[in-house]
This record gives sequence, C-alpha cells and structure tokens, in this order.
Amino acid sequence: QVQLVESGGGLVQPGGSLRLSCATSGSIFSDNGMGWYRQVPGQERELVAYIANDGNTNYADYVKGRFTISRDNARSMVYLQMNSLKPEDTAVYYCNLDPTALRYHVQFRAWNYWGKGTRVTVSS
Repeated sequence: QVQLVESGGGLVQPGGSLRLSCATSGSIFSDNGMGWYRQVPGQERELVAYIANDGNTNYADYVKGRFTISRDNARSMVYLQMNSLKPEDTAVYYCNLDPTALRYHVQFRAWNYWGKGTRVTVSS
C-alpha cells in the first residue's frame, strides 16, 4: 500500500530551523528519487528539492544553501532540514517522487498519491 506521511512542520521565527520528515511505504519510493514540494494557498505546488537514489541532490534556487534533503532507505524516510527560514518559506510541504518519476507515473500509471502535508509558518 502506498503511503506518504509528512511531519515536523510548525511555527518558527524568521532565521529559525525546522526538520521535516516523510515516512513512506511502498517499494516505488525506494526505487525512485524523492522530492519535497510546497504549496501556498491559491498557488501551484512547487518543487523545493529532490534526491536521487545515488544521493545526488538538487535544490530550487530560492532554498539553495539553506535547505538540505536527505533520505534513509533502510527506514523508508525522507528528510528536509530547513535553516535560515524566511517568511516566504511559509507553505504546506509535501513529499513525493522526484519530478521526473512523478511526471511519468502521473502520465502512464495514473499516479495520484499525495500525503496531507505538513504546514510550515515562518513569522515573528
């Protein structure tokens, strides 16, 4: 059974840190790269970062140097360490397959799995 459960969000002051966790179930996640996405109400979901199975990482320009994505395949977990948080980082954060795998599975495998996300609010 496919499952994605995000956690670790909360209210933090500008400049603060949070560590998000994503618990996954289903072999598809260990077979593919994984990504973190975020969405602000009224806006489209956007990519934050992704990590390949070999550990290679990629980040959106607006989080480079501040966020770090990692994964623990043995525990089926994906993490996002967020430092130097800014008010514009406020969003609901989701984990899922990396962008390439996600596009493929959406188009050819009717992929429609998303977790409930975890809300991050950066405010003083």
